[in-house]
Amino acid sequence: MAEQDGFEAAILDLERRIESLSGMGEDLGIRRQREKLERELEETRARVFASLTPWQKTLVARHPKRPYTLDYVRHLVEEFVEIHGDRRYSDDPAIVSGFGLFRGDPVAVIGHQKGRDTKEKIYRNFGMPRPEGYRKALRVMRLAEKFGRPILTFIDTPGAYPGIGAEERGQAEAIAHNLREMAKLRVPVIVTVTGEGGSGGALAIGVGNRVNILEFAVYSVISPEGCAAILWRDASRNREAAGAMRITAAELLALDVVDEIVPEAPGGAHSDPARQAAIVGDVLARQLQDLRRLEGGELIAQRFERFRKLGRFTETLP
Repeated sequence: MAEQDGFEAAILDLERRIESLSGMGEDLGIRRQREKLERELEETRARVFASLTPWQKTLVARHPKRPYTLDYVRHLVEEFVEIHGDRRYSDDPAIVSGFGLFRGDPVAVIGHQKGRDTKEKIYRNFGMPRPEGYRKALRVMRLAEKFGRPILTFIDTPGAYPGIGAEERGQAEAIAHNLREMAKLRVPVIVTVTGEGGSGGALAIGVGNRVNILEFAVYSVISPEGCAAILWRDASRNREAAGAMRITAAELLALDVVDEIVPEAPGGAHSDPARQAAIVGDVLARQLQDLRRLEGGELIAQRFERFRKLGRFTETLP
């Protein structure tokens, strides 16, 4: 949080000053002072978040108070029933999956889940899935296809877990299998990158008819630290790597990696999770309405074309 606090210091200071006034009564002077500080806070948030560097956006994407999949489920999905286990090995708490009602319509929901405190972070493996997590996700996707339910996925992971056990149980195969099978699903699939979209660990639930990204989320083949360590053998050059990798929402939209940028609440999604969920919900509802007009074969074809045209490049003569 130290680096985070560097650019958020003025915001945090104003928030503390406003909070300190909350227990001082409601007389006219106190109320006017609080209103003035709240206006100043809104202006400061807008100014700070309008000029973030790619590395600072990476820090925002990793913010420990940023809403995770279960937060979006709580605000957007009624009667949610979680599905556990891959029926081959075990359950993986790093991925949440299940069925519920999104604005009255039945949907399947799948997403990465990080933890808030130390105990939950360990339980959720810091949002890094093992093979059984991806196999559980695919199990739910197939059920959704069987019953004609659209699929909503939420991406927020540093990447798939690289531990020995995960590799022994077929981590790479599980990810590759998901990529192939998601491409063939005959129901609408909408993907939303809500925080950190890391490598194949993100892609394994990221093959969709629509791919959204939150305004301050990032999506990349490797972390800036990992990129710096490989290219320059110096992980401390993470800021330089973040700028070179084109991992921010605007850059990804320009490259056709994502289809739409979802605006964030002032001060980032972590400043108002309920408001952020409502913003995301409006985007999902609009996109679902469009995709429901397509038949199964059309959905597959649209998904195929979307990923075939991925990226931008320029050929130059030697």
